[in-house]
Amino acid sequence: MHPAYFRVHRWTETVKSSTGKYFIGLDHVRAIAVFMVFSWHFIHVSRGHLAMPPLFPLSLLTEGHVGVSLFMVLSGYLFAKLLDGKRIIYPAFLWNRGLRLVPLLVVVIVLGGVHRSLTGGDITGYMKDVVFGVIQPSLPNGGWSITAEFHFYLVLPLLLYSTRKWRYSLILVLVVALLLRTSLYQKMGQIQVLSYFTIVGRIDQFVFGILAYQFRSIMVGRHALTVFALLSFAVFYWHFDSLGGFYTNPVFPSPSSIWIYMPTAEGLAFAIAVAWYDNSFKHGTGTGSRLVAAIGGYSYSIYLFHFYVVFRLADAIHQHVVDLSNVHMAILMSIPSFLLLVPIGYLSYRFVESPFLKFRVDYIAAREATTTFSAKESADEE
Repeated sequence: MHPAYFRVHRWTETVKSSTGKYFIGLDHVRAIAVFMVFSWHFIHVSRGHLAMPPLFPLSLLTEGHVGVSLFMVLSGYLFAKLLDGKRIIYPAFLWNRGLRLVPLLVVVIVLGGVHRSLTGGDITGYMKDVVFGVIQPSLPNGGWSITAEFHFYLVLPLLLYSTRKWRYSLILVLVVALLLRTSLYQKMGQIQVLSYFTIVGRIDQFVFGILAYQFRSIMVGRHALTVFALLSFAVFYWHFDSLGGFYTNPVFPSPSSIWIYMPTAEGLAFAIAVAWYDNSFKHGTGTGSRLVAAIGGYSYSIYLFHFYVVFRLADAIHQHVVDLSNVHMAILMSIPSFLLLVPIGYLSYRFVESPFLKFRVDYIAAREATTTFSAKESADEE
């Protein structure tokens, strides 16, 4: 394999253009997140996502949509880490994020439109979905999550400003979000769609990511606490799976009130895990570490492109290689199948995403603002 394949420190979105900072541990976590999403879609071929809960704690894969929540927490954590105590040139920040996310999204949208046209699909409806995708979760191939992230960017300066004025202000944001979802649930009879697909629910995870960085010193070396938190979360998700999970609790969208606090539970668990993993270890740069980080670096490409192949790949394996009707076998086979997408992710990053990164600009003002978080915690920054 070409050595350039491993030079992921030059390529991933964890790079801050003005300083060249790179956090390999966060790309490890990103690789886990994209695998969770891939595995969830892979087991659809045998309706494994509708099966009874598998062996504990595999419900985190049979309900692998939770990987998106991990991505959201990572975004909040990363930008808190990069922007701590800095004054942002906001238009430049949005320009850089656009360069990172839009080129590949445009390619995916165009490919989706071509496919609709060639197969006689509703191209007019598709284009309406794309146009309104800036506001509502209607972009193809999981692009709805990019819409939620874009909405997070719009409120990010306000969130950072509020923490500068009052360190615990984000706790209030979480309380308001919970109250809003409770009110909407009482009026609408369900809140799953807004909780899962929009900033109404995802704000919890972005905020928990910021809080994870703000209070990161608490999690240094707290191995037992982290294991307990993750096991508790796995038990919660196994229970959620046993109730019917994403699709059959008892229908979609679910009338269950669990979706009022689901984003909060996911955000808290993953915030604990991210803060612990990023600050409790000196992450190596050996071949294995760099390979996992490379997968994390290509995760955006893998995430958007996997929709084109995952269902066909799983069906081909089910028909010609091994019976995937057993959900545990399906999960097992999702691992080598996932690795087949890594070269696709590399090619996409290399030829679609990476060329635009050279147009990034510095979005940190020369004069730094008062440190957002405490001086003691800022001293811990990498």
